Amino acid sequence: MIPKRFISEIIQVHFEKPPMLEKKPDAPDAFTWRGQTYRVVEVLSEWVDYERKGRMRRNMQPQHAAVASGRGSWGVGQFYFRVRTESDQIFDLYYDRAPKDVDNRKGEWFLNQELKNER
Repeated sequence: MIPKRFISEIIQVHFEKPPMLEKKPDAPDAFTWRGQTYRVVEVLSEWVDYERKGRMRRNMQPQHAAVASGRGSWGVGQFYFRVRTESDQIFDLYYDRAPKDVDNRKGEWFLNQELKNER
């Protein structure tokens, strides 16, 4: 897939049935970006990145870091989803588990990019 435009903006997501584990979500059923709601009709792919970045990379013993890279650790990791919407657009979105501050410990959802639809 070829990127059409880079977005990197916070979005609101909607689930028909909320995920059992909030910090390990499935793809949302819809998302709202800039006031418009996009219904997800197909999940094309999904992947997880538990890599520790920046100073977080240096604050763990190597044996613990090896385990964390496979299953994650508190506040570290992103869950990525490539989705097709009802409008036949393809987007990459992700959930970032990192807490932003004391009042927002849940993490945030981002719309990363729109991709060219090769249909």
